[in-house]
Amino acid sequence: MGSNSEVARLLASSDPLAGISEDKPYAELWMGTHPRGDAKILDNRISQKTLGQWIAENQDCLGSKVKDTFNGKLPFLFKVLSVETALSIQAHPNKELAEKLHLQAPQHYPDANHKPEMAIALTSFQGLCGFRPIEEIVTFLTKVPEFHFLVGDNAATQLKQSLSRDSQAVASALQSCFSHLMKSEKKVVVEQLNLLVKRISQQDCVECMACSDNTVRAGLTPKFIDVPTLCEMLSYTPSPSKDRLFPPTWSQEDPYLSIYDPPVPDFTVMKMEVPGSVPEYEVMALDSASILLMVQGTVTASSPTAQAAVPLQRGGVLFVGANESVSLKLTVPEDLLVFRACCLL
Repeated sequence: MGSNSEVARLLASSDPLAGISEDKPYAELWMGTHPRGDAKILDNRISQKTLGQWIAENQDCLGSKVKDTFNGKLPFLFKVLSVETALSIQAHPNKELAEKLHLQAPQHYPDANHKPEMAIALTSFQGLCGFRPIEEIVTFLTKVPEFHFLVGDNAATQLKQSLSRDSQAVASALQSCFSHLMKSEKKVVVEQLNLLVKRISQQDCVECMACSDNTVRAGLTPKFIDVPTLCEMLSYTPSPSKDRLFPPTWSQEDPYLSIYDPPVPDFTVMKMEVPGSVPEYEVMALDSASILLMVQGTVTASSPTAQAAVPLQRGGVLFVGANESVSLKLTVPEDLLVFRACCLL
């Protein structure tokens, strides 16, 4: 809420006239061409008012590979999230399921695109993704009676017995446990949750995702809930937690650059940490359009194709066309922290 939100603080830093309302939530900062939040162009020398409009009339900025692969559209949406409470229980469909859901219920699944996401923590951040190792779940079924009650004796026993069997048996048992839990009556869930809270009550990130609105939700939200689809669509094959993490690789050419490159074609995120002792930093040209977010530092950005240098400070956002290089000249001798979203095909 208000200035407690990192999103609000970034907004205030980049636009001192914006004004932050302390009773208003500031949850997400969007940077991209999503139809529900097309980025506004602040340069009044440019006739187009939004980034989507500008890209539509300047297709070469995307780079030939991205333009051809994604039909002339920027394929990613770059975000800053400021999270105070739990997000909804959700999963995102792959392309095949997205097309099916969009045909069946376009009012709930508004496009036919998949929605892979990657989050990079700016501050201490906790997230739950996928299923815990089966041994841990079995332990919780033993130690948390409220959890065991909602899963049910039969499904819990099936999961325990699957530990000595093959991966398909484990996946089937896990699906049974999850489905029983998620399909429990709301009244029963509330009762068990109250019992759990009573018993135990004696505790920001940068995100990049494909440009889609498809989310299959199943709880902790007032939005449309589709439990059967969620229970059906998930992968119930256990995998170590490390397999869902994408540690950055360090650039061989740039000592200040690290790269988060998930196994999807839609986006890559680069992180630039430049010490304040470096007076000028060259942002390398890519054959893809990209978006830069200033999280820390004060610079002027210049490019051979730009009419004039652009002042950037904390919260500032810069669109960079394909094959354009940008020079960041520090105007205050403090460390830079910059994130860059792009599409590397």
